Amino acid sequence: MERKVTLATCTLNQWALDFEGNMERILKSISIAKARGARYRLGPELEISGYGCADHFHESDTLLHSFEVLKKLLESPVTQDIICDVGMPIMHHNVRYNCRVLFLNRKILLIRPKMLMADNGNYRELRWFSPWLHKRQVEQFFLPKMIRDLTGQETVPFGDCVLSTNDTCIGSEICAELWHPQSTHIQMGLDGVEIFTNSSASYHELCKANSRVTLVKAATIKSGGIYLYANQKGCDGDHVYYDGCPMVAINGDIVAQGAQFSLQDVEVITATLDLEDVRSYRGEICQPYLENELTPYHRVMVNFSLSCGDEMSLPTYQPIDWHFHSVEEEISLGPACWLWDYLRRSGQAGFLLPLSGGVDSASTACIVHSMCVQICKAIKDGDCQVLEDVRRIVGDDSYCPQDPKELVGHLFTTCYMASENSSDETHNRAKELANEIGSTHININIDMAVKGIIGVFSAVHGMLPRFRANGGSQRENLALQNIQARVRMVLAYLFAQLSLWSRGKPGGLLVLGSANVDESLTGYFTKYDCSSADINPIGGISKTDLKKFLSYYAEHFQVTALKSILSAQPTAELEPLSDGQVSQTDEADMGMTYSELSVIGRLRKISKCGPLSMFCKLVHMWRDVLSPTEVAQKVKHFFRMYSINRHKMTTMTPSYHAETYSPADQRFDHRPFLYNTRWPWQFKCIEDKVSKMEAGVASQ
Repeated sequence: MERKVTLATCTLNQWALDFEGNMERILKSISIAKARGARYRLGPELEISGYGCADHFHESDTLLHSFEVLKKLLESPVTQDIICDVGMPIMHHNVRYNCRVLFLNRKILLIRPKMLMADNGNYRELRWFSPWLHKRQVEQFFLPKMIRDLTGQETVPFGDCVLSTNDTCIGSEICAELWHPQSTHIQMGLDGVEIFTNSSASYHELCKANSRVTLVKAATIKSGGIYLYANQKGCDGDHVYYDGCPMVAINGDIVAQGAQFSLQDVEVITATLDLEDVRSYRGEICQPYLENELTPYHRVMVNFSLSCGDEMSLPTYQPIDWHFHSVEEEISLGPACWLWDYLRRSGQAGFLLPLSGGVDSASTACIVHSMCVQICKAIKDGDCQVLEDVRRIVGDDSYCPQDPKELVGHLFTTCYMASENSSDETHNRAKELANEIGSTHININIDMAVKGIIGVFSAVHGMLPRFRANGGSQRENLALQNIQARVRMVLAYLFAQLSLWSRGKPGGLLVLGSANVDESLTGYFTKYDCSSADINPIGGISKTDLKKFLSYYAEHFQVTALKSILSAQPTAELEPLSDGQVSQTDEADMGMTYSELSVIGRLRKISKCGPLSMFCKLVHMWRDVLSPTEVAQKVKHFFRMYSINRHKMTTMTPSYHAETYSPADQRFDHRPFLYNTRWPWQFKCIEDKVSKMEAGVASQ
């Protein structure tokens, strides 16, 4: 009996519209799979075009070039004698579909369109694709001439069908179909499909890997079967990072896994399994429930076997325990991998960061250091592509980094931008951190630039604004703070463009931002200040998680300067010092703590709470520490600040998406930026609730 099969799945670091590079990585993965004895290879979602093409999917060029790449794949000797399962966009009857194309030996076996679309979070698939709604129905797809001439086929099956080989049956799922309440693997399993595959483009969110593994295990624990999961990897040109996690499961157990965070462009994992294990499992556990559907799946027959024919020794699978990263490790690894992809693909020579001596900018600096740690590890492990990219970025064909700190010095410039309102403590903290991680550090005094700009205003209007501490109004005070913040942004870009030039080196630097997700919620930053940058690796991470990350990083990498940063009060240092000490703190300015903001952010986005329902939830959550009146004040203050500053979200620096309550206005959080900031109806409802609660307490 034919029963021993070797299957391959992979993650690929594809790039939107990089057809040549995408094709090379696909071919490399197939070559590796064949070398390991696999007879079937699964790739990630839309791997030919790249997943993040967005409105480029509307262009006929994208569809044309995808078929041109498919032709090259069909022609290649690498793809012979192995079933290749690749993803690409296809138009059928003038409708665009997100498809899997299965082919073998220069013949297309079938095209399977996606049936359940992802249209939440950062996903907008319904903007570009239609779901295939005809369950277990198959039509004929007329191949374009370039493919017909090569394969000799006029049409191929297109629709909800499965592939039947000589020894087993394979059914495809595509990304969101695994997550859906009506996952297609359920009905396929009941109809005798033994191998399920899922090609995915699942982006990283903190702790999301746990959900993936649980879903994959659950897909086979109820009715048995083998499940292959493939995923994209890296930054393909968007705010998200695809974090890999390829895996193979059988009968509810994970038996092979790949990396979640890796700099490898191509990662292939294989598993050799016994099909009889699936049949035995189903025979014992699921026999009463296994029956043909009224409308069975259309089976596309192929005269090919996945089994190798060597039945002298049969594999016994060994379940493995998945190692889940902690939140701190995920923050250390995910944004760092995202930064590396952005840097090597942008053509720039490194990063510049305004380093203030606070938690946020220190977190960004440590993520850059973590990037260099991962680069050095990849080079040590023999990754030639990473070494080639490093040499190109630093402009030295013979360079080979010896340790992360040395590499940081080549790729990372930090600058402390002091004003008359800056303290010695923050200056020293920034300097100590830069020394420990190895960045090229610059001290800049911005007072001359600030006074020059204020002098221009004074020359025009004959008036000199004053800080609140010196008798000025709130408007004067805010304007003077904003000038400092915006001057820092201008100087950051100036030094990013010319710092390497001043040292006789080629290239420019990407400016990094450091606004966290909680500050974005209330708009606690100056529009077009140094939070405005090229990219921001911490824009989707909460202050609470950043502090945990720095504690982990201080211990794991022995960065002692982080201890004083963690113990300091967060401050913008934009108002005059009082007796040489900081008088301004972030939490006092915001009117709430960072931990309170994290709770509010999750209620606003994840729980879909407006002002009234947020009050009702918080009055219960915080009943032991705040009265209903105090809770109402915080809720109303938050929504006033949120609505007043929502316009700032439209200009936010592109940020790494990590948190499910991110307020990013690019794709994730679609809300207006012009509100009635008084919220009269909503706040009146809250006040009525407070009155009833207080009346109830008084009557007791």
